[in-house]
Amino acid sequence: MSDQVRGKKKETRTLPPGQRAIRKLLRWGIDHPAIVNTIPRLEVTTWRLVIDGEVEKPLRLDWQALLKLPKVESVSDFHCVEGWSVRDCRWEGVRFQTLAQKVQPRDSAAYVFFECADGYTTSLALPDLLDDDVVLAYRLNGQALEASLGGPLRLVLPKKYAYKSAMWITRIRFLATKRLGYWEKRGYSDSADVWTNDRFRT
Repeated sequence: MSDQVRGKKKETRTLPPGQRAIRKLLRWGIDHPAIVNTIPRLEVTTWRLVIDGEVEKPLRLDWQALLKLPKVESVSDFHCVEGWSVRDCRWEGVRFQTLAQKVQPRDSAAYVFFECADGYTTSLALPDLLDDDVVLAYRLNGQALEASLGGPLRLVLPKKYAYKSAMWITRIRFLATKRLGYWEKRGYSDSADVWTNDRFRT
């Protein structure tokens, strides 16, 4: 049985500063004219998720093991750093906090580093990932998450710009010290807070 999480009214009805609403998420390499990167084609029969680093119980999940974890439905707005937002996206998947509980982060774990099948990386402070609306999603609006939107598995953080919502995730590493990801190394804000309009480092 799934559990439903609905974001705060502020986040579902009022857009953050500098954002405009569009009707649907832009698909990677299809709807977005500036993106020409090759989309990784990951088969769920061979996909694996490794969770390790500063944890007591490292974990390796195949697709069926992932699906057996408690599922939630989370409705939230999605905000791209380029200035567009999509209201009321209905994600289904596993709360990040569920995985954290399984691997038991050590006291030294302060950050989490995400690695993706296309080589993309990003990181967040561990407390930012423990809110109820932070989900590792494999379904969107009642459909399996397609590859052009980050399937089979992507991170969803409604309070952050979407470059923090890593797509095609294959490894999650708990770290004692901060490690910047792909865009953060290139001048994007590490906080990515949508409500303070924190897009780029100053």
